[in-house]
Amino acid sequence: MSEKLDISFDAISEALHGFDFPEVDLVLGIARGGTPPACMIAHQLGAALKIVRISHRNDANEPLYQEPVVVSDFDWDLFSHHRILIVDDVSVTGKTMAAVKERLSGHEVHTFVLKGTADYVLFPKVKSCVAWPWKNTIDA
Repeated sequence: MSEKLDISFDAISEALHGFDFPEVDLVLGIARGGTPPACMIAHQLGAALKIVRISHRNDANEPLYQEPVVVSDFDWDLFSHHRILIVDDVSVTGKTMAAVKERLSGHEVHTFVLKGTADYVLFPKVKSCVAWPWKNTIDA
């Protein structure tokens, strides 16, 4: 197994501050991996934040379902949020973001990932696996 690339919290924060984001009213984070970057982006942009839960893979990154399943209740008041940025840490196929995006018809929706495939990618040149700072654990 290849070693994971370490990208520090400071490097991510600095890259986010220099990133040219589209204008958005709402940052919609994909639960678990997308939550930390979504929080950072929403704070930086002064935008509202919501988190959506998707079930597709387990902690070992093995598929649980053939397609991503939206677990969160989407009964949100999105009336004042016409421009939405969906955020995740990594997207390989784009299926997870597509599952959320199709529920947001009638809104201007953009996708953003730290690495992988989306409308906006923070680290487009990174192709290896990454050890995100919020996923590191300390052995006791």
